[in-house]
Amino acid sequence: MISLHDDGPERSILARLILPKSTVEDDPLEELHGLAATAGTQVVDELTQKRGTPDHSTYLGKGKVEELRLMVEKYEADVIFFDNDLNPAQVRNLETATKAKVIDRTELILDIFAAGARTHESRLAVELAQLEYSLPRLKRMWTHLSRQSMGVGMRGPGEKQLEVDRRLAQKRIHDLKEELSRVESRRERQVAARNDVPTISLVGYTNAGKSTLMNALTEAGVLAQDKLFATLETRTRRWHLPNWGHVLISDTVGFIRDLPHSLVASFKSTLEETRQADLLMHVADASSPNVFEQITAVYKVLEELGVRAKDTLLVLNKIDAIENPQLLNRVLDRYPHAIPVSAKSKKGLQALQEIVGEALSRGFLDVEVDVAHHDGKLLSYLSAKGKIESRDFGDSHVTVRVRMPAGAMGVVHQTALRVAPTKLSLQNTVPTADVAETQEVPDVGDEPTDVSSTSSEVA
Repeated sequence: MISLHDDGPERSILARLILPKSTVEDDPLEELHGLAATAGTQVVDELTQKRGTPDHSTYLGKGKVEELRLMVEKYEADVIFFDNDLNPAQVRNLETATKAKVIDRTELILDIFAAGARTHESRLAVELAQLEYSLPRLKRMWTHLSRQSMGVGMRGPGEKQLEVDRRLAQKRIHDLKEELSRVESRRERQVAARNDVPTISLVGYTNAGKSTLMNALTEAGVLAQDKLFATLETRTRRWHLPNWGHVLISDTVGFIRDLPHSLVASFKSTLEETRQADLLMHVADASSPNVFEQITAVYKVLEELGVRAKDTLLVLNKIDAIENPQLLNRVLDRYPHAIPVSAKSKKGLQALQEIVGEALSRGFLDVEVDVAHHDGKLLSYLSAKGKIESRDFGDSHVTVRVRMPAGAMGVVHQTALRVAPTKLSLQNTVPTADVAETQEVPDVGDEPTDVSSTSSEVA
C-alpha cells in the first residue's frame, strides 16, 4: 500500500469532511496526523470542510476538491488521507481530479495494522479485514484493462479478470474465517484453562500508555512506543499483587474512534483475554484534550466485542504530563472514582495495586473449611483454586482457612465436613467506596458513567 521514495517518505495531505453529527475535537485532524505519521509519511498540509451532507461523487465540495488539487501540485504530494470512509467511486473521482493517491480512514488503519502485525494470528486477522474491505472495490483495480463489446456472452478481458479475482478473494476470505475460527476456539480453551488464577486485561485508547503501565507493574519489558497502535498482539505476564499473590495481566491492542468493524471482528480471538478477564483496567490518557471522547470510544468498542458487563477500573494515566491541575480535576469531577497515575514516573501505582486487590476480592470468599484427614483430593483442590491462609490439625479433620473464588465453592460444599465464613481480610486495603463498581457498558452514543495476541506469552 504505502511505499517510500528513495529520497524520503511519501508526502501526504490530510482531509476531513465534518458532518453535523460529527464529534469535533479542538484539532479535528490531530488523530489523523498521528495515523499518517505512524504510516511513515510526511504531512505537508491539511484541509477541512463543514457540510450538511457529503457530495455523492467527490465527498467534498467542488471548491474544496480544487483546493486539494492545488495543494497536491504545490507540495508534489503523493497521497491524500481522508478522516472519513469513502466509497470506491468517490475515491476514483478524487484521484482523477487531484492526480494523487486517495486513501480513506479504514484503508489507512488497515495498512498500519498490516505493517505492524508480527504473529501468525494477527497477520491472518489483518489479511481477512483487508480482503473484506477490498472485495467491493476490486472493480476500480481493473479499469486499465479493455472491455470488448462483442455481443451477448462475449465479455472483455477486464471483466473476466475481475470475476476471477472476486472468486479468489471470496475463497480466501472463507479459508481465513475457518482458520481464525480454529484459532479462536484454541484461544478460548487456553484462556479458560487459567480460571484458577485471576486475570486482568488492560484496555484503552491507542497510545494511552497501557504497555508502559504494564512494564511499570510487572517489569515485563514489552514494547512501549509513543505512537498509535504500537501493540497489535496480546501479551500476558504474571503480576505479583501485594497482599494478594500472583495474577495474570494482559496488554491488548489499543482502540480508536471509528475502528473498522471488520477489524474488530477479525481481532476477536486476539481480544479473547478481554472477553474472559475477571477485571478490566481501562487506561485513559488524562493529558489528552480529547480524553472524554476517547473514553466513550473505548466503551463503544467494548460493546462491539460483547463485553457488556465487566468489573472495570478507570485508570487516568500520564498525570505527569498535565501542567494545569484544573485539567485533571475536570476529569475527576466527571469520574470521581478514577485512579490517577503516571506509569512513566510510577506515581500512584501503590494506590492502584491496593484498589485492584480490593476489586478482585469482590469475587472471592474468605471461608473456614473442615476437611477429613483422608480427603486429600479436597485439600489439593483448595490449594489449587484458593489461597491457603492457615491450617489447624485436629483429631479427625483439618480446619483450613482459605480465600476461594465464589464460583469454585460448589465442590467444597459437596465434600467438606463444614464450611463457614471467616473474617479474614486483605491488609492495607482501601474502602470499597474508592473502588469502581460493576457497570454495564453504555449504549452507543451515551456518555459512560465512571466505574472505578495474538499469541499470549506468560513470562
